Amino acid sequence: MSPKALSCALGALVFSAAGASAQPAPPPDPPSQIPQAQSPPAPAPPASAPTSDAPQIQPPAQAPTSPPGVPPVQASESPPKSVPAAQPGWKPLTHRIGDASFTLYGDIDIYFNYMHSTSGKNIFALQDGAILRSRLGLRGDMAFGHGLKGSFALEQGLNSTTGAAADTTRLFDRVAWVGLATPIGEFRVGRQNTEVFLRGGYIDYGERTLGAVINAFGVPSRYDSDVAYISPRVSGLMVAGHYSLQGSIVDHPAEQRVYQLAADYEHGPFRIGYARVAGKPPMGAAVSAEVTYDNFYANLSYGPGKIYLVYIRSNNNGPTGELLNGASPLGNTGALLAGTDAGADTMYNIYQASADYSVTPAFRVGALWGWIRDDEGTGKNATGGSVGGFYSIRNVKLFLIADVLANERDAGFRPIGSAGLTKPFTAPSDVNGETITGVHLGLVFRF
Repeated sequence: MSPKALSCALGALVFSAAGASAQPAPPPDPPSQIPQAQSPPAPAPPASAPTSDAPQIQPPAQAPTSPPGVPPVQASESPPKSVPAAQPGWKPLTHRIGDASFTLYGDIDIYFNYMHSTSGKNIFALQDGAILRSRLGLRGDMAFGHGLKGSFALEQGLNSTTGAAADTTRLFDRVAWVGLATPIGEFRVGRQNTEVFLRGGYIDYGERTLGAVINAFGVPSRYDSDVAYISPRVSGLMVAGHYSLQGSIVDHPAEQRVYQLAADYEHGPFRIGYARVAGKPPMGAAVSAEVTYDNFYANLSYGPGKIYLVYIRSNNNGPTGELLNGASPLGNTGALLAGTDAGADTMYNIYQASADYSVTPAFRVGALWGWIRDDEGTGKNATGGSVGGFYSIRNVKLFLIADVLANERDAGFRPIGSAGLTKPFTAPSDVNGETITGVHLGLVFRF
């Protein structure tokens, strides 16, 4: 599919959405829940699939809360979506003993992936993790009284095409944290998702995964030894902060650090927010630049859908061998900044606009367009977009996504889902300066 063809498809989708006269459906797939200041209602059945390898944010509260419609203590992913009105709900396996609750949950995300490069090469493969990396998790909580509640989450990523662990070096590669929710907020320690990662559901119609230009740039996702505070939401505003205590030199933990800041404001149908991840290289590193990822976002619900706008400024990208782009100096899954990637000297601006529309309570369509531009004027630029459709049947989400990513001469970005491709384009001649188009058909089964 050429960029021109995708642009025509995007125009047709927007035109059809604007002219639709069907009965308005509930707002489509709300994003990750951000902590609320008040105690939530009793849990309601969650719905089909969540977002990107996108997040869930566990609300601290008076008696630490869970987002409406989700069992207490969320997994580190976006929360389940709203259940279409005409469909019965579903629940993960939860066992309660007195004031304690334990929930076994997970998902399988598997899809057929076709990609074509203008070099003439093609990929056709069965892949894992287009929207939500397959995983198995356990979460729990216990009320201590006096407005205090303990919680934990353990989550292991899986490759649904082989049954192998996503990371063979860890038992719980995605998250492993314990927390204490209090009337003034929640405190957590352990391996945790980043605030940037947690906001995937606020970013675009596909929740910042397969088809998103932003995702092709790379997203810092989680860190070890992370100490976090998440505030209650007060007058629509919540804030969060993280500091990773991991370090590579004994008695010098300040040599390297990763810190995060975030703020999210919600008022009626409007949401605006900011999230930052920043890493400092060790003293004397060859590349001394601090690597940052600043994510500004806004979205507006208009009844049957949402409009999303996003701007990112970051130097978290660099070359991988002869591939002009693809490395992430900050590390996508928690490595400390090595200070050896010259890509950290180039700052990028990424812009993306997106919208979705619920045709029926069970069927939603969306589209996006985005740009990657480097500050140095060295031509490391790319343009791309996607269109997609999602159909939910209880806890199963079927999806069809078509996308395109056009690299300028000195750029080498590649489309990617919530999990890395097990069969990607690896030859520089198939990526650098090439345009990659794709069609992806699959499902997410949540349990």
